[in-house]
Amino acid sequence: MSRAFPAAVKELRFLFCQHAQASAGARQYIVNHYAAVKKANPDVPLLVREASGTPARVFARFERGVERHVEVDGLSEQEVDKAVSSLVAS
Repeated sequence: MSRAFPAAVKELRFLFCQHAQASAGARQYIVNHYAAVKKANPDVPLLVREASGTPARVFARFERGVERHVEVDGLSEQEVDKAVSSLVAS
């Protein structure tokens, strides 16, 4: 997903384990899509947090402090892309 997010999206956070196979899709998404997503959304902080044993999740913070998240543990890179797209569109 390299298109601009809706204006309501204020922050996107990726949490995953740096070693677990279940987080491989999230790691590949960051490697392959981070630059394009950041270029399309230069004012939106994109935070990447790695922690051993953490299940892969993506959090979106919207205006007025509303937060939503999706579990992406065990998903492929393409499935993570779809999950991020649906998260920021909600």
